[in-house]
Formats: sequence, C-alpha cells, structure tokens
Amino acid sequence: MSSEKMRNIGPKSAAWLRQVGLRTREELAEAGTVEAFMRVKRAGFKPTLSLLYAIEGALQDCHWQEVPEARRQELVSAAGVAIDKLPPPRYKPTPGPVRTTVLTEDTVAMRPDDDEPDWRR
Repeated sequence: MSSEKMRNIGPKSAAWLRQVGLRTREELAEAGTVEAFMRVKRAGFKPTLSLLYAIEGALQDCHWQEVPEARRQELVSAAGVAIDKLPPPRYKPTPGPVRTTVLTEDTVAMRPDDDEPDWRR
C-alpha cells in the first residue's frame, strides 16, 4: 500500500499488493477482497487465507479475526471457485494416474549367487 497504513496489512502483504497494482485503499476497495487476493495469487505469490481475511478486515476497518464466520465462508468459497479457474502451472506437469507396483518373489529377478530376491534386503 502507499504511505497510508491499513489495518491488518503488514509489510509483506503491502508489498504483494503494491506489486499487483493495488497501492491505495480505494484501489483495494475497487478490486474487492477476492479479486485482490487472486491478483496476488496469480502473480506467483503464495497467499494464505489469512491474507483473504486481512483484506476483508482492512476494507471493513475491523481486525481480521472479527470478520464474521459466515462472511469468511463466502470469501473462501468465492476464492476457491476463482482458484479452480486458474490454468495449471507451466512448470509442473498435470498429475496423472498413480500406478502401484507390488514386488513379489515371482516379479523380482533373483541374483545368480543368491537364493533371496533383491527386494527382501
């Protein structure tokens, strides 16, 4: 944020918000809680739900722990929907099905000099 200090917004959160173009309380209010959170997330930072609650508290001018539980659930739900719409990260392949291989005596090759399969060591 700019020189104005907002309730609940610490130095790290303020830096993240500045880097995504939200420098004033007005800009934050215009974007809204979930959009501000998502801008931080899309920028590659790793925000937690604490940031979501902190932004809401800042906009409501209350401590983030005073945000009503019903409102928290609305925010989490809306953020979850927005997160689900994000494309998968480019640097990670989409996980495929997991295959489990069970080693048994008949699937493990014996060493020529041993009477015990390799997997038993």
